[in-house]
Amino acid sequence: MKRIPLIVVATTMAMAPAQTPPAFEVASIKPFRGLPMNVRFNVSGPRVTITEYGLQGLLMAAYKVEPWQISGGPVWLETDRFDVSANAPGEGTPSPDQIRQMLQTLLADRFQLKVRFEKKEGLVYALVVDKHGPKLKPSNSADSSFTLGGRARTVQLTFQKQTMEYLALQLSNSGGLGREVLDKTGLAGTWDFQLNWAAGNDGNPPPDSNEPGLFTAVQEQLGLKLEPRKAPVEILVIDHAEKPSPN
Repeated sequence: MKRIPLIVVATTMAMAPAQTPPAFEVASIKPFRGLPMNVRFNVSGPRVTITEYGLQGLLMAAYKVEPWQISGGPVWLETDRFDVSANAPGEGTPSPDQIRQMLQTLLADRFQLKVRFEKKEGLVYALVVDKHGPKLKPSNSADSSFTLGGRARTVQLTFQKQTMEYLALQLSNSGGLGREVLDKTGLAGTWDFQLNWAAGNDGNPPPDSNEPGLFTAVQEQLGLKLEPRKAPVEILVIDHAEKPSPN
């Protein structure tokens, strides 16, 4: 058998082209000048429009993290807001993963962003079964769905054919707890249920509310419980960021 010289193999590998990260074809970033309360993230075909996002919000969109997972960063991380208008390559609508990858490239290019992920010991909530047992209905639904809604100062989550892992994810995202929620119920399968609580700080209801806070609602309505614990938490560390020049 004829052997290939090592120098030929090394040369071939060195000549392999580097993969170009996904990027928007064109992108404009301008300081936000409008009235507050106009936060929007809109995708229409290849057009992506982001209004009144700070760097923190852009990081959340690009890396699928929550505020409590972001460490470090400049003093203007939350205060300075930006409008982003960008076009993805092609004529079709990019997928959520493609948009996130293109946002990561945009942040690295225009904000000179340098970040890294690391695991740190942190506070979390464990979702466990209450001592009186769960109050959940096993799902017989053909389709799965999730709805986030509610009236003024209340939050309502409606789940159809969803797992306890998915409930923990939504409590992490929408519970206002400032911590990750981990599924420790041991309950397999899928379930249909609804959860209603008063929007407040850290799971507690406002003083003038007649609705239960999140902790009470989880226990009374679902037969579950949120317990504080310590666990490794994935943190996005900002090593460097600069304000982009307007264009």
